[in-house]
Amino acid sequence: MSTLEPERGAGTGTLVEPTPQVSHGDGDHERFAHYVQKDKIMESALSGSPVVALCGKVWVPGRDPKKYPVCPMCKEIFESMEAGGDGDKDKGGKK
Repeated sequence: MSTLEPERGAGTGTLVEPTPQVSHGDGDHERFAHYVQKDKIMESALSGSPVVALCGKVWVPGRDPKKYPVCPMCKEIFESMEAGGDGDKDKGGKK
């Protein structure tokens, strides 16, 4: 969402884009390991740019995800993506 800040004496304004809040410190992103596309993880590792998990969490990864339980929301979304891809497949991925 943008806001328009009027300048004094002019009929125009300045468009101000809000900066997304990205967590770099302690927070709830460190309580869970989240599902993110592998190529996005590599890109983030090289550039330091934030990633977006399946659950919508945005952060810059920096911790070992093996030390944390999997985010329940990410897990649910991931499992629904696997199951929703082909209704004829069972859990083992066989037809």
